[in-house]
Amino acid sequence: MTALQWGGRFGGAADSALLDFGSSLEEDLVLAPFDVTCSLAHVAALESAGVIGSEHAATLRGALHAVDAEIAGGAFTPYARALGAEDVHGAIDARVRELSGGAGEWLHAGRSRNDQVATTLLLYVRERARTARHRAHSIAGAIVARAREELEAGTVMAACTHRQPAQPVLLAFMLAAWSEPFVRAAQRFACVERDAAKYCPLGSGALAGSGLPLDRERAAQALGFAAPSRNALDAIGNRDAALDLAHACVRAVVDASRVAEELVAWSAPAYGYVRLGDAASTGSSLMPQKRNPDPFELVRAHAAKLVGAYAGALATLCGLAPSYQRDLQVTKSQAIAIVEDARATLGAFARAWDAVSFSRERMERAALDGFTIATDLADALVAAGTSPREAHARIGAQVARAEAEGAALDPSFDARASIAAKRTRGSTAPGDVRDQIRSLERELAVVETRP
Repeated sequence: MTALQWGGRFGGAADSALLDFGSSLEEDLVLAPFDVTCSLAHVAALESAGVIGSEHAATLRGALHAVDAEIAGGAFTPYARALGAEDVHGAIDARVRELSGGAGEWLHAGRSRNDQVATTLLLYVRERARTARHRAHSIAGAIVARAREELEAGTVMAACTHRQPAQPVLLAFMLAAWSEPFVRAAQRFACVERDAAKYCPLGSGALAGSGLPLDRERAAQALGFAAPSRNALDAIGNRDAALDLAHACVRAVVDASRVAEELVAWSAPAYGYVRLGDAASTGSSLMPQKRNPDPFELVRAHAAKLVGAYAGALATLCGLAPSYQRDLQVTKSQAIAIVEDARATLGAFARAWDAVSFSRERMERAALDGFTIATDLADALVAAGTSPREAHARIGAQVARAEAEGAALDPSFDARASIAAKRTRGSTAPGDVRDQIRSLERELAVVETRP
């Protein structure tokens, strides 16, 4: 049994080293269950069009369900590797032929690997976008829940710009800010999920459609697509959904990386704002006292790696005509690698987040460090009629004197007064933060129920 689905016009054997070079089997293995689903829909299209009879159709469905069970049970991967298949699609085709006899010779009727791969990849994108949406939703929800806790506790801290103390805020305000990008990430994943379910490439053939009367509407419906794709040439070369998912994954990991950077800094003794539990900390092989936030450091590194990988995935398309070229195999592999790495990274971030605890006392003690109420004092002058430039200069001079004397800027005005003084919507004032949390919770409910 050969796994090659071509070769009739060749007089000699292909170079085995070049076949190995061209193989995408290892990267494709994650697509195996989606290829089975795609093939089942193709069988339905063949049967509906009268290309195969009901007996052949039943035999093919039985073989495909058997292969699906082998994939789920782990037996298919060693089979495919031993077979030396070019890709997972050829390996499944070969296994179906083994299991179904003559009926198996009809599975590929009217179908090219071009439309098969494009359809299988869309099924993969839909499923991974759905699970990524749930992951981003879960992370956002976990951070929002912590924000609600800290709002009730009334924890205050000094927020920074340029890593310098800026203004007092509620910790809940900071956490609400951290959750916002993950809400947007969940929304992006929902958009990818919807877009990947619009048009079904199956039945497009190699690039021009099929001479067999395939029931494309039946196949599209069976696979949960809204309709068959409009143009066969575009359909077989279109990788937009895979790249959209890769982009959404990279963005989500970058969002996680930015929070991770804050947590790494806050866990250092110089801050002391955060303690990472034993389950998510690592030690040193030499220094017994070390307690390292490695999971969050690795999130940063994976974000950088994925940004580069995404650029590479886009770059492979730059010189390609709008049809199928073998370069697209590399684009597919790159997109899959990004998605799978992002899944692992976001999963690790979520687990490490559960091990984070905040030092409320340390944050509150540092809330006024760096003269963080200076802006409030300048605002008070402006409200009393002083021009903003004059107010800025006067308070700046007071800061310089207080710093030289080692004194507080205004002992009668503290961090909580600063927070309570905010008047604009979206501020760190407690009532506004409460509204932000409620709004985030409502938005998360919509994202969860409406993909």
